[in-house]
Amino acid sequence: MQKPKIVLIEDEEDIAALIKLQAEISGYKLSVAVDGLNGYELIQKEIPDLVLLDIMLPGQSGLDVCRKIKTNPDLRHIPIIMLSAKSEETDVVLGLELGADDYVTKPFSPRVLFSRIKAVMRRHSEGEKPMHTVAFGDFSIEFEKYIVKKKEKLLQLTLSEFGILRRLVTNRGKVLTRNQLLDDLQSDDAFVVDRNIDVHIAALRKKLGPNFDYIDTVRGVGYRFKSDD
Repeated sequence: MQKPKIVLIEDEEDIAALIKLQAEISGYKLSVAVDGLNGYELIQKEIPDLVLLDIMLPGQSGLDVCRKIKTNPDLRHIPIIMLSAKSEETDVVLGLELGADDYVTKPFSPRVLFSRIKAVMRRHSEGEKPMHTVAFGDFSIEFEKYIVKKKEKLLQLTLSEFGILRRLVTNRGKVLTRNQLLDDLQSDDAFVVDRNIDVHIAALRKKLGPNFDYIDTVRGVGYRFKSDD
């Protein structure tokens, strides 16, 4: 069986060495570039299954590389995980809005990183299948009928609340920024009374009940629906 291919673009040698070692242990083929320009050329050559992309890179930033990948019809299907320092929070938000799938903050555990890689790659493979009904815990969602139930009790959600929940669930494990959630509501032609996504999330959590803990707040970035990992 062919090993999944990853391209890592990272200019810090010690971090790249740790990731390379964990890739070998975890059964992945890893290719490394140390700057944005050579990294993008490597991606075009390899067409990997996933890209690990540092934000601060010499030559061309990770954000520029992310933008080039997501605007290239031959590459935009490739999932991207951004690697960032805590001070780069604003850049993380921009990276997610450009199309990155997730981010990991330095310093990180290589084992945790590859757990996230596995989850992102699984989501992409499952993303080709249409989702009609989803169940988690005591809850179930019927997307086509706009129905949310807790056990057998029907919950009364607004179109905005349902839109947020649907977007989060269908992107399970992925961080979505507030702007991404707002754009989704507008594309659904939902009448958004309050443009503050945090207000809608608070209302949604209240309706779903005190035992509903599936939505994580990612400070300064947005929200994530918990994955199965």
